[in-house]
Amino acid sequence: MTTGAQTPHPARPRRSRLRTLLPLGVAAWLVLEIWLLTVVAGASNGLVVFLILVAGLVLGSVVIKRAGRRAFRNLTETLQRQQGGMPPEARPNSEGNGLTMLGGLLLIIPGVLSDAAGLLLLVPPVQKAVSRSAQRTFERKLREAGQGPFGDAFQQARIHRPDGKVVPGEVVRDEPGTAPGDTAQGPRPPLTR
Repeated sequence: MTTGAQTPHPARPRRSRLRTLLPLGVAAWLVLEIWLLTVVAGASNGLVVFLILVAGLVLGSVVIKRAGRRAFRNLTETLQRQQGGMPPEARPNSEGNGLTMLGGLLLIIPGVLSDAAGLLLLVPPVQKAVSRSAQRTFERKLREAGQGPFGDAFQQARIHRPDGKVVPGEVVRDEPGTAPGDTAQGPRPPLTR
C-alpha cells in the first residue's frame, strides 16, 4: 500500500512513422509473396515455382557479379588516372552500379514481386528515374539538416576542449608542395590513435 502523491509515468518518446509502418509493410510483403507463389503453384505446379526461384537466384547472382566487376574496374581505372596525374574523367555509363546490384539482390530474394521489382531496376530508364529521385531526396534531406541543430556538422568541425567549451572552426588541409620550400612526401602511415 502506498500513500501520498502518485508518481507520474515518464513520457515515452513518440515512435516515428517509419518504425511503426516498416514492420507492417514487411509482413504484408511476405504474406503477398507467399500468396502469389501459391497462386502460381496452383495455376501450374510446384516444379514451375521451384524453377522460378532457382532462375531468380542464378540471374541475380550473375547481375550482382557483373555490376561488382564493373564497379571495381571503374575504381581501379580512376585510381590509376589519379596516380598518373591525370584528372578523372566522367564516364557516361558508370552510374547505376548500385541500383543494378540492388536489382540483382531483389532477384535473389525468393518471390514473384521481388523478382519483378529486380527486373524493373535492371531497365536503364527506370534506373535513371530512381537515381534522380534518390538524389533529389538526399539533397532535400541535406538542406533540411542544414536548418536544424545537426546541420552545422556538414559545414564545419567543432573542437571539444577539456573544460567543456566548444570551439567552432574549419578544417584546413595543407597539401605538400603548396607553400614555397615544401617538398612532396611519400604516403603517410595510418593513424593508430
